[in-house]
Amino acid sequence: MKMIVAVVQDKDSNRLTDALAENDFKTTKLSTTGGFLREGNTTFMIGCEDDQVDDVLQVIKDNCSQREQMIAPISPMGGNADSYIPKPVKVEVGGATVFILPVDSFFQF
Repeated sequence: MKMIVAVVQDKDSNRLTDALAENDFKTTKLSTTGGFLREGNTTFMIGCEDDQVDDVLQVIKDNCSQREQMIAPISPMGGNADSYIPKPVKVEVGGATVFILPVDSFFQF
């Protein structure tokens, strides 16, 4: 048995939830916040059998798209913020960060 932990952008969360349910994968969702962009994420915890891992990963790939987004950089710490003119930069966001962990035991009460 495996535990798949997938961190996805909130914009992809509902679509992924629906797709996982359509494919009969049970999931637990946690609201999380990313450290880099400080935006909302959703972390999915999905328990599945070893032979279902590839199917779960395909559902995640099909429903979590990468896209570019413009962000304003954070002003420098300790420096003179008056002379700092933030210029928006383009970053790639979305997609999913996925961890696959072995599960030694599973109990449901």
